[in-house]
Amino acid sequence: MKTLLITGVSSGLGRAFAAGALEAGHTVVGTVRGEDDIAVFEALAPGRAHARLLDVTDDDAVATVIDGIESTVGPLDVVIANAGYGLEGVFEETPLAAVRAQFETNVFGAAATLQAALRHMRPRRSGHLMAVTSMGGLMAVPGMSAYCGSKFALEGMLDSIRKEVAAFGIHVTAIEPGSFRTDWAGRSMARAERSIPDYDKVFDPIREARLKASGNQLGNPQKAAEALLHILEVPAPPGHLVLGSDALRLIGQGRQAVDDDIRTWEELSRTTDFSDGAQIAIS
Repeated sequence: MKTLLITGVSSGLGRAFAAGALEAGHTVVGTVRGEDDIAVFEALAPGRAHARLLDVTDDDAVATVIDGIESTVGPLDVVIANAGYGLEGVFEETPLAAVRAQFETNVFGAAATLQAALRHMRPRRSGHLMAVTSMGGLMAVPGMSAYCGSKFALEGMLDSIRKEVAAFGIHVTAIEPGSFRTDWAGRSMARAERSIPDYDKVFDPIREARLKASGNQLGNPQKAAEALLHILEVPAPPGHLVLGSDALRLIGQGRQAVDDDIRTWEELSRTTDFSDGAQIAIS
């Protein structure tokens, strides 16, 4: 059995991951934002479910909590940086303060969590670091520029970390969910105010469709937890775990568009080299 830290377990996929791990017999430390959530979470599996009050945007608090878990609950085998939220809004209409806040939680909150855990895992030469990005970390849609931007940033960070720690026996997995039946698109979504009519035609149908679909999404959170638990037991877990058939389809379309641009403009791309330049190998 493993000891897991999962940030953001009060609801959504974080709660589903935690519940699935507890049901499988693992020990789970889950972070919550409200005092009332502590007893509720720990009641899921008394003695194996441990709640910690934490704001992941407080770097010092993150380090203190993780150090405390290591010394009281036990060495962490798996850390899942899940805490985050969605910010919907047309880029031009979204206040920069809201964009910064999105990155503070979705990117820097995850970075603080993974970095604090890595300081313990590296000397042990074992562990599995995960972060929940999104299908929006590998493709983008209108009206989610801040959210997709934060998830693209997290994807890049994870890809680099994976190569840095591979020699230490530490695995790194980006979890890329599609649309799951949680409150993410409903009450949990932050929304920028509309102000520019020029965007009505492109954005209004998207917002209406998202609100209409909330509560009826394709993805099953319990099955997502089962998929995550599966890769904890394989000797070579994936660097990327896409969850949901909608995510597979939309990520495929997004990556195809990038590949098409690369192929179409390949010759122009080559014209920017020096003829005697050095070739740098990056693995």
